[in-house]
Amino acid sequence: MAAVTAQDAWGWFSGVPLQILVTVVAAVVARAVLHRAIRGFVDTTVSRREGRIVDRGRSAVGMVATKAGINTERHRQRTLTLGSLLRSVVTFVISLITLLTVMALLGIPLAPLLASAGVGGVALGFGAQSLVKDFLSGVFMILEDQYGVGDLVDTGEAIGTVEEVTLRITRLRDAQGVVWYVRNGEIIRIANRSQGWSTATVDLPFSYREDVDRVGRIIREAISGLEDEPEWSGAVLDPPQLLGVESITGGTVTMRVLARCAPDEHWGVQREIRRRVKDAFDREGVKGPPFPPVATV
Repeated sequence: MAAVTAQDAWGWFSGVPLQILVTVVAAVVARAVLHRAIRGFVDTTVSRREGRIVDRGRSAVGMVATKAGINTERHRQRTLTLGSLLRSVVTFVISLITLLTVMALLGIPLAPLLASAGVGGVALGFGAQSLVKDFLSGVFMILEDQYGVGDLVDTGEAIGTVEEVTLRITRLRDAQGVVWYVRNGEIIRIANRSQGWSTATVDLPFSYREDVDRVGRIIREAISGLEDEPEWSGAVLDPPQLLGVESITGGTVTMRVLARCAPDEHWGVQREIRRRVKDAFDREGVKGPPFPPVATV
């Protein structure tokens, strides 16, 4: 048996093994470079977004927009999720190309393998339709920014606050503390109650015998300046508006007040408006609606 010399070893290694090694090293370097570029893009996007929000917050329009729910943390999480998705795609593509290249260098015929993989992929696609549907729905939900962590949403199946958004499921927690795991592919429609602004609608009933103009003046005075008070300036975006008489039923006249509020803040604003108007009615002697007759046996 002849001894293997260094020249023979190098001659063997400089062929296919060296090509495989170069291919693997190039794949690792390419993956690292692309991942670094994606992380840099994500960090830059988040920083620019935060800078724009700070600049816009210095203007009157920016203050209203900020109160209306421009959420830096939500944008950050959305950007990080997209960055994670891009890194996963890059890793998968590079790994697949590297594997096919190494197999070709080893002389393994790829045509039968690719044909078998195609048939297997079709079978797997039929068996995993729901998983693919969930994944694609999650991608579009994130890209379109339909909702984010902290939003109060109605998915049709459950109503609650979003705690986590992944590419497959959305986790909600409802008012009773129950956690709901909703598959993204099963969400047909979504109602986001935390985007933009919300509306506080308050109906104020009083006796039919009261003067409508006088009562309207009392209500306007009671709700005037609510949006400028420090406690409510972050919740009320515009001055509350008295729309007028909403209904007349029996001995009751109802007037409606409308106020544009920050997301999820309309509940507290409605309660505050009712409290102020009730106190004003008491001071001015405005009578409430008559009690319904009590049935006697």
